[in-house]
Amino acid sequence: MLKNLLSPLRCIMVLIAVFLIAEINPNHLYAQTANTDVTGVILDAKGGPIPGVTIKNQTTTKIAISDGNGRYKIAAAKGETLVYSFIGYTSKTVVAGDQTQVNVTLAEEPNKTLNDVVVIGYGTQKRSDVTGSVVSVPKARLSQLPVTNILQSIEGAVAGVNVTTTLSVPGSQPSALIRGQNSITAGTGPYVVVDGVPLSKTGGSLNDINPNDIASVEILKDASATAIYGTNGSNGVILITTKRGTTGKPVIRYSGYAGIDNLANILEPRTGPEYAQKYADFLKQTGQVQQRPVPNIGELPAYNAGTTTDWVKEATQQGTIQDHNVSISGGTPEVKYFISGDYLDQKGVIKGYNFTRIGLRSNLDVNVTSFLTVGTSLFLTSNNDDGGRANLLFATAMSPYGQEYNANGTYKIFPMEPEQLYTNPLLGLTTTRLSRTTNLNGNGYAEIKFPGALSGLKFRLNAGYTYLPKREGSYIGRLANDLNGTARSFNASTNSYTLENILTYSKDIKKHHFDITALYSSQERKYNETTAGAVGFINDELGLDNIGAGATQTSGSYRDRYGLNSQMARLFYSYDSRYLLTLTARRDGSSVFGANTTKYGLFPSAAVGWNITNESFMKNVTLINNLKLRLSYGKTGNEAVDVYRTITTEGSVRYPFNGISTIGVVPNNLGNSSLLWETTKTANIGLDFGILNNRISGTVEAYQNKTSGLLLRRSLPIITGYSNVFENIGKTTNKGLEVTLNTQNFTGKDFRWETMIVFATNKNKITDLYGDGKDDLGNRWFLGKPIRVVYDYQMTGIWQTGEDVSKQDPTARPGSLKFADLNGDGKITADDRTILGQIDPKWTGGLTNTFHYKNINLSVFIQTAQGMTKNNQDLTYGDETGRRNTPAEIGYWTPENMSQTRPALSYNNTLGYGYASDASYTRIKDVTLSYVFSQNILDKLHLGSLTVYASGRNLHTFTNWVGWDPENNYSSRGSGDWVNNYPITRTFVLGLNVSLR
Repeated sequence: MLKNLLSPLRCIMVLIAVFLIAEINPNHLYAQTANTDVTGVILDAKGGPIPGVTIKNQTTTKIAISDGNGRYKIAAAKGETLVYSFIGYTSKTVVAGDQTQVNVTLAEEPNKTLNDVVVIGYGTQKRSDVTGSVVSVPKARLSQLPVTNILQSIEGAVAGVNVTTTLSVPGSQPSALIRGQNSITAGTGPYVVVDGVPLSKTGGSLNDINPNDIASVEILKDASATAIYGTNGSNGVILITTKRGTTGKPVIRYSGYAGIDNLANILEPRTGPEYAQKYADFLKQTGQVQQRPVPNIGELPAYNAGTTTDWVKEATQQGTIQDHNVSISGGTPEVKYFISGDYLDQKGVIKGYNFTRIGLRSNLDVNVTSFLTVGTSLFLTSNNDDGGRANLLFATAMSPYGQEYNANGTYKIFPMEPEQLYTNPLLGLTTTRLSRTTNLNGNGYAEIKFPGALSGLKFRLNAGYTYLPKREGSYIGRLANDLNGTARSFNASTNSYTLENILTYSKDIKKHHFDITALYSSQERKYNETTAGAVGFINDELGLDNIGAGATQTSGSYRDRYGLNSQMARLFYSYDSRYLLTLTARRDGSSVFGANTTKYGLFPSAAVGWNITNESFMKNVTLINNLKLRLSYGKTGNEAVDVYRTITTEGSVRYPFNGISTIGVVPNNLGNSSLLWETTKTANIGLDFGILNNRISGTVEAYQNKTSGLLLRRSLPIITGYSNVFENIGKTTNKGLEVTLNTQNFTGKDFRWETMIVFATNKNKITDLYGDGKDDLGNRWFLGKPIRVVYDYQMTGIWQTGEDVSKQDPTARPGSLKFADLNGDGKITADDRTILGQIDPKWTGGLTNTFHYKNINLSVFIQTAQGMTKNNQDLTYGDETGRRNTPAEIGYWTPENMSQTRPALSYNNTLGYGYASDASYTRIKDVTLSYVFSQNILDKLHLGSLTVYASGRNLHTFTNWVGWDPENNYSSRGSGDWVNNYPITRTFVLGLNVSLR
């Protein structure tokens, strides 16, 4: 299986074996004799080939290695003994007979996971030796899901990692939060490292990494694991390792899928008759006389004809997605390579939304000499999401009697003439829009292994360079209701480099084992941008291609620089694989901090581990196969503020003076030259266990984070000329519990059933703000409460006809929202507001059931997030004096229906109530059915492996939320980003994975 090929420790074993072969016969990869050659293929329990297996003839000591398709060839006479061995599998012995073909199936070792090698940052370690909180994303999530971004594979599948898909815009990236939120206004996203070189802070994103190229993903969560990344570690670290070549003949693989996208849930607008009835009810509730059946004259022709327009249908389309990936890997003992190319094309469910990604990768490892290895990791990614876009918000607002087209076939600008509050939701399709990014990334390394008395000492130099050009542009012309024509062009580039000097030393002295790592690194990023714009074009013919033709010209430019210098030391010690100790210290100096500080900070950590099952008193305890206790404590930092925040700057502005346009300056940023990073102190306790021959295994962890010196954006009186300033003030705490449980429920010859359960709780709270013991009401920050809360009035129902409102809410009338008088003063005021709930979930979970029957595999993953409250933008649809359509599902109060949940159409939400709602949900996240073809069929097809599958994502959501989706951040009109309102989609794909011999 590919997953076995990519384990770093296994690759090392393969490499050692290859060197042995070279010593025996340097001219041939496979050991041969003049006598009988035994050939065959080596498979795992699922029927997949196992590359890199060592086959040793015990009689002649000759050795061979299986190739990328599990095939091998070795000389063996009758009666000679062949031993098949590979790390993580139980060795098998076969006595050669008269047959010349011997196919072998290897079974996985019961304690295979304990021997797995995991990436821990600046190195690897056996899982049984890990003392920090390091979680590997299940390999099945990486290889068997058709996703465009690796975070989509992680969502709900790793305890303590909250991945949220707030919108499904093609090419967008989900947000990730590891172990909750420590900071209030500084960045909270995890630090991402790819092949040992940072991706974060280079301008790139995980969208630039093709999921098909990823071999493993590790997530570092506690201070012992993250402190090695110092000032970037407080929000957790995601380590990504891409695939690399192995010894053997070239293996060509193709992975591809194609499918369809649809809106997972549609918040249907009212039909024509329902819309007309709503208008009549609105006039009645507001005491107006109805003069026509619809609000606008322009709607009458369609109303009289009985024809309607389904605007949501007009603004949406059948979404499609396809991805094709081809890779070739192989090599000799001296040179190993992995080359891949990928093409992704996605057409969104809303018209005009498209995303195309083309990627190329080349990973190379060369053993120059017995002591020198060099290699590269190069990739080029081009992202394109050009195209004007339809407006779903306006599509839901349109009258079903509105006119979509003019007589000449162009889009009617105001479908509900003379109403001009809403324009045609399809006008965006007439605009020119460019949005393109490229990531050219080159990483290289050189590693020297010292011989003799210095055996165990290695020096590695990592060098990384990233170039990211970006281009955006737009032209809005007459067809889109811009009678002057407006053009805008934006060009930017980011140049980043990383240099790392890493010295490692490994030594065993009897039962004592030492691993020492030292690091000196430097990072720099330079960013430049230029903008140009113009208004007033004679016509729309040239538009964006001739900005100089505009009557009024604007331009701008900006650049900045970021730098980080770091030193790190780490000691790992174990005694008899029972007692484990890890000590780490990192010193960082960051350019983002103030001139009045040292700019340097020290981030230490310590962790201990106890492999209880390795104790002598556990030898006769057959029930328990693995039991390890881990404790850690350490300090990490967060520098997640923009550059130049420590400097007071001013911006330019044009203003009239004596009838002439003059350039002046206005306050822009109030600097703080004493600004430093946030500091988070983390304690972690974990228990790893395995019982019943590891049929039940898992991890339980508890943690507590205490963050001080918050990078807090403090509000200032506007009379100062500045609205806010960053200061190191305030404190937060953050604690939680995480459980991961893996069970083998049934293991038979043909049928197997496995389950993985993840569960995590998280609770954060603000313990201090400005040192005065007071809340910050304006920012909704409250001492002793979670960082993100909903603070509003407590709705208790709807005022009904005949109820006396005079004493409590004199402005109310039947159909108005009824609120609780919490302070008991007999009236509703701002003092009656209270905390209604927290925005982040109180707990999250995931349940994966995997069933195997012969060559058929079925995986069902269910995700849940519970205990969060959000203001519901879908319920705050303003009727806007009866001028817009509203969702049929939401409804409204009338004297007849006496609703207790929805107000009257005449109600004006003068208090700004946000309709706080329970946003908890449980989702059937993905289901995948696959079939792995047997070796007999593959032999007939002359293929190495073949798997076909069907997969569905976001199949169904169980929730009390009323709206598009509880995970969505669906914006209302005027919020600034309403054009990108794009609900969650449901996806179905068919896929194929095949390798050639």
